Amino acid sequence: MNKKMILDTNLLPEQAALYYLGQVGLLIQFRGKFILVDGYLSDSVDRMSAGGPVVWKRNYLWPVRPSELDFVDYVFCTHAHTDHADPDTLSAIAAVNRKARFFGPAPVCEILPGFGVPKDRIELIRADETMKLDDDISARAIPAAHEELHPDGEGSYEELGYIFSLDDLKVYHSGDCCPYDGLIERVKGCDAALMPINGKDYFRTNVQNIIGCFDSVEAITIAKEAGIGVLLPGHFDLYNCNMVNPAYFVDCIQRIAPGQKYHIFQPGERYILQK
Repeated sequence: MNKKMILDTNLLPEQAALYYLGQVGLLIQFRGKFILVDGYLSDSVDRMSAGGPVVWKRNYLWPVRPSELDFVDYVFCTHAHTDHADPDTLSAIAAVNRKARFFGPAPVCEILPGFGVPKDRIELIRADETMKLDDDISARAIPAAHEELHPDGEGSYEELGYIFSLDDLKVYHSGDCCPYDGLIERVKGCDAALMPINGKDYFRTNVQNIIGCFDSVEAITIAKEAGIGVLLPGHFDLYNCNMVNPAYFVDCIQRIAPGQKYHIFQPGERYILQK
């Protein structure tokens, strides 16, 4: 995957291309516009956690360099954790891209200027707010429970997910999230959903200080109940200390929702989405 491959992708007007960047990083292409969500294209976690209780060593390199992303129009971060609002990735994009608008909840917007993002290109987005990005593209923020909901004191939440409306296509990016009351109703009818499946357990939460997300059963059940078109599992492959075997996800599909469409990405892979 590289800049040329992305820009040479020709789509029909009713199609969107989804490029998986690893972890839950996603690049969306639709009618000549590009949306980056939670791009984590560096090894900053590896360096910052040196000597800590968890060894963060990437299992694969980033599939595209952030310095190549001068063509991206919109940059979204779901929350302020480094693998979702990465200082190295965001500062590299800000250095080469003079047009991109940057969106996130309040904790993200507070740190973006320190990454070199101009303040006039940072836009706060709140839960249940819809941002019109282009004539046929919009983004709606919804709460994300990273193991639980964290109100920000201003009527929104510290962690968000996004539903991107691309004309009549809808793509849900959950960010790091666990189930909560009302989530299924919010995401009903989405055509695709990128959701983590790394789950949570006592030792990761209490010993390794890793905050959990959906597990396979939870993600599949939500997709089934919400009528999600295609389920895209993520957040299971980058770090050994926080990974799960995707074969278990497939087994759960067969047991819980055998008719559910899904696709397991390889990093840098492109998926063409259409009705």
